[in-house]
Amino acid sequence: MSAVTEARVPARAARAAARRTRRASGSLGGILWIAALAAMLAGIVAVNVLVLQLNVRLDGLGRERAQLKADIATTRAELSSASAASLIQRRASAELGLVPADPALTTYVQLEP
Repeated sequence: MSAVTEARVPARAARAAARRTRRASGSLGGILWIAALAAMLAGIVAVNVLVLQLNVRLDGLGRERAQLKADIATTRAELSSASAASLIQRRASAELGLVPADPALTTYVQLEP
C-alpha cells in the first residue's frame, strides 16, 4: 500500500506544479489585459484633452469673429454717415447753390442777461 501511496504523491505534486504554472500564466495574461486596458484608457483621455483644447480654441476664434463682424458694422455705419454728409453738401451746392459759410464773415451776437 505504501508503494501506491508513494506513486500518488509524485503524481499529485506534478499536478499541483502544473496548476501553479497555469495560474502563473493565467495571472500574467490578466496583467497583460489590465495593462492593455490602461493604455487604451490613457489614449482615450489624451484624445479627449486634445478635443477640449480644440474646442477652447474654436470658441475663442468664434468670439474674435463676432467682434470683427461688429467692428466691420461700426466702420460701415461711420462710412455711411461720412458719405451722407458729403452727398448732402454736394447736392446743396449743385441744386440750391448753397455754399459753406466763410468763418471770417461769421459774427456772433452777445445777449445781455
